[in-house]
Amino acid sequence: MPVSSNEDDHIKPLAISLGEPAGIGPDLLIQLAQEGFNIPIIAIASSELLKQRAKELDLKITLHEWKGERISRSARQELYVKNVTTPAISLAGKLNTDNASYVLSCLDFAIDGCLNKQFSGLVTGPIQKSVINDANIRPYGQIFSGHTEHLQRRCSVNKVVMMLASPRMKVALATTHIPLKDVASSIRPDSLKQVIEILISDLQTKFGISHPKILVAGLNPHAGESGHMGTEEIDIVTPVLASFDKHEVELIGPLPADTLFNKTYLDNADAVLAMFHDQGLPVLKFDGFGESVNITLGLPIIRTSVDHGTALDLAGSGQADSGSLKAAIELAYQMANSSSLVSSSHSSTTLQVN
Repeated sequence: MPVSSNEDDHIKPLAISLGEPAGIGPDLLIQLAQEGFNIPIIAIASSELLKQRAKELDLKITLHEWKGERISRSARQELYVKNVTTPAISLAGKLNTDNASYVLSCLDFAIDGCLNKQFSGLVTGPIQKSVINDANIRPYGQIFSGHTEHLQRRCSVNKVVMMLASPRMKVALATTHIPLKDVASSIRPDSLKQVIEILISDLQTKFGISHPKILVAGLNPHAGESGHMGTEEIDIVTPVLASFDKHEVELIGPLPADTLFNKTYLDNADAVLAMFHDQGLPVLKFDGFGESVNITLGLPIIRTSVDHGTALDLAGSGQADSGSLKAAIELAYQMANSSSLVSSSHSSTTLQVN
């Protein structure tokens, strides 16, 4: 992890929640730990699970129990761990509903640690939502729908925005996991404005981009072609974009989605706002699958995640690719450092966000 420890000693550790214990989350962190970390990270996990998985992977690992002390790095083949025990033995690739509570215990400990400033950010490994639901765990009286919704409720915010980032682009979504037939009716002036406000704010405060330049996709083919292929661009998107202060942000669009994802546009932009999930993410994942990072915007904490699932068939095999977890850790640390620098200047300069 190429981070200068002398320059960044003021950053508190990142919490790493590894997700489903039967999946590849433990494998990925153990694999990365073989080279060590030049940044402070704490694994929120079962020490016994990590030892067992390292043995299966035929990799050496030394675990240090973390008790709240300040750390700056981890040596090769070493990890600092906040131990959370699993109710049952976890076997690679074998889901066990008895361990569903363990997944949420690790996640909640990490979230609470971020909220109380014990950690500088949270990196999450992949979870298996079905296990939590099959265990009949209802954290908020509802079916568990995923990390993002759980974070939103735990952090008491009414709106979050999903953004994925590869080394070459950042793509945020105006709508996320809803049927395609519901997308148009879900893009309303108030909701779109709120998404853009969150995107601007987090680009400024968590990425250190003072005057973001954002490409905004249209909803319809050819961005509606002057109303001949739909009027949402005329009725909703254009008026919302015009409502923002040009001295604060440069919003370019609505643009046809089939042409905005080209190098000429992307090289001169800080982010893309897509109107729906499969408008923006297939392009990003084609460009950078395995090195992309999922980011939740709009939270009072930093949260990044891998761009893949639990890959139960690869758990314990040594074949899982740790690239996305490495990228998620590096990006979370960069965001924490940017946030710290912004906070330091915030006492004398107030960021203007509509």
